[in-house]
Amino acid sequence: MRVKRAKNARKKRKKILKANKGFLGLRKSCYKKAKEAFIKAGKYSYRDRKVKKRQIRRLWQIRINNAARENDLSYSKFIKKLKDNKVELDRKVLSQLACDHKQVFDKIVEKVK
Repeated sequence: MRVKRAKNARKKRKKILKANKGFLGLRKSCYKKAKEAFIKAGKYSYRDRKVKKRQIRRLWQIRINNAARENDLSYSKFIKKLKDNKVELDRKVLSQLACDHKQVFDKIVEKVK
């Protein structure tokens, strides 16, 4: 008995075309181009989820460095002194303190010095 895949194939194609809503040109309407675009978009989104984490961490480091330099310390020396004094604050928290609560950050720097 021969298997005809009309229903399943149409469902598969509709899924891809629905996902590509908003793409430009044939990438949204022609199945072959849409499938290529869908695969490539998936690769980019996977890669950029990792890049996003890197960029956020870089932003935290820049903010901490800026606030530490106002207290005559470089970023690397500040982090080293934090570890030596066993202060367990991560970069995210330090960055928020440096931006929003300047006095608290300054007290941490004085404690570390």
